[in-house]
Amino acid sequence: MAKIEPAQFVREVRQETAKVTWPSRKETLVTTGLVLALSSLAAVFFLVVDQLIQLAMRLVFGF
Repeated sequence: MAKIEPAQFVREVRQETAKVTWPSRKETLVTTGLVLALSSLAAVFFLVVDQLIQLAMRLVFGF
């Protein structure tokens, strides 16, 4: 197993970090908004489905 000295490791990490394409502030805000909107939509969908299943079970079992 090759030994890597800490200074070399830090240099390599900095080189790799420089290659990363970071999203702009606008892209980050748009993506965050989409994630929140779709998560909310999924929550509402599952709430409705859960309520329908609950209603069906009450009708079937007569609770």
